[in-house]
Amino acid sequence: MRVAKNTTGPLAQEFSRLLQEMQLGIGRMEAMRAVAERTTIADLKSFCLAMVQADQLGIPIGRVLRIQSQEMRVKRRQRAEEKAMKVPVKIMVPLVLFILPCLFIVIIGPAVIQIIGAFSSR
Repeated sequence: MRVAKNTTGPLAQEFSRLLQEMQLGIGRMEAMRAVAERTTIADLKSFCLAMVQADQLGIPIGRVLRIQSQEMRVKRRQRAEEKAMKVPVKIMVPLVLFILPCLFIVIIGPAVIQIIGAFSSR
């Protein structure tokens, strides 16, 4: 209820719909399964299914929430590391096409001018 009231966006709308369904008489497990079926986000699906399983097995919700948050943090960190590993490959093309030629001109240019001057004076 706090997420639905205090935040905005699709997730808050989904949680408010979940609350409305539960107020209409649909059981918590069925409402959570419906949320999992409606969404395409894998993290939200796994959260809903974990909540359903915790309800079936009688596991405390606090423990499930801690485990789910820990898993989501690990997944977010892994996605960030994966993106960070792709950065050097993406930087290579601009480096080779634009930066290295300019660097060669600055470094080798004066030497070429001196060589041309040395051969032309004779």
